[in-house]
Amino acid sequence: METLQLLGVALGLASLAGINLYLTVFVTGLAINQQWVVLAPQYAPLQVLGHPAIIAIAGTLYFIQFFADKVTWVDSIWDSIHTVIRPIGGAFLAVRVLGNVNPVFDVIVALLAGGVALTTHGLKAGTRLVANTSPEPFSNIALSVTEDATVIGGLALIHYSPILSLVVLALGLACIFYFAPKIIRAVKIRLFLAWRKLTAPAADKAAAELAATLPADYDILFHKLNLLGEKIEWAAPCISTASQRIPANLFGYLVATFEQPQQLYFVAKSGWGKIAESLELEGYKVSQEPKFLTENLVLHSLEQKPKFVFLFDRTKSGLVGKITASLQRRLAARQPGVSEKSLPKLEPVG
Repeated sequence: METLQLLGVALGLASLAGINLYLTVFVTGLAINQQWVVLAPQYAPLQVLGHPAIIAIAGTLYFIQFFADKVTWVDSIWDSIHTVIRPIGGAFLAVRVLGNVNPVFDVIVALLAGGVALTTHGLKAGTRLVANTSPEPFSNIALSVTEDATVIGGLALIHYSPILSLVVLALGLACIFYFAPKIIRAVKIRLFLAWRKLTAPAADKAAAELAATLPADYDILFHKLNLLGEKIEWAAPCISTASQRIPANLFGYLVATFEQPQQLYFVAKSGWGKIAESLELEGYKVSQEPKFLTENLVLHSLEQKPKFVFLFDRTKSGLVGKITASLQRRLAARQPGVSEKSLPKLEPVG
């Protein structure tokens, strides 16, 4: 039982250090220094955290992080700097909890603690990176406050019930690993979009061309939907967002055919399988929306139909404009009284 309690405290502190190392050290040290908590004999090595110098340094660094954590993109830069610092700090705290129990056990727990701290740090950094693409700044502030509250609540749980904190940590890690593929995919997409924006900010819109072919792997997927052998009018690479039938953050292709002007197809590959969906355009409106990192193609309806949004990197503005014009013409073909001159012109496919 005592070993489980030690593990609960050691790994609990490491997991919280992965979220906010400086707040974890500052609050723990302050509680020890002010005798808000009385350490049991087996936790005596943690007494060093109550030293005024450690409290002052941890408090100063937390003060800096408090503001850095609430500024869009500054928080992600801060997280990248701490990718090494937080796991090392978490491992150090875990080793201090153990004292000199057993050198082999110390090494095992240090490795586990470092891995746990890296996992929670990765969750925090990944969530921040995804949130930074939103147009408003409030999500960063909300996440920062939530993370601080989680650290303080976690420290209280460790103090009152180390074993319960170990159970909560195990459940939390299970959830993290379950959602890890989605988190990694979302982070990969954001990094790709940010890289494209930084490396190609001034793409020539006039050079945008709609291709009429698909790569071989995607062509095979498309032909699972294309049972009648329809001819592709255009195909455009894009990124999906979450909708009724399509998972979020998949690299794929939007495909239009000559024979089905009221249909659009989306094909994509993911780690768990392949996606091939047909989208009925009837009743939809099409718009192009520029965002900070993306150029969005939006399919929306005034009726009770699912909304579809497909993302393109910011260099594809001209391409999205051509797709929008093409889809508007397709939809207008079945609407009487719409003047051809009122529609945007679509250049021939290159």
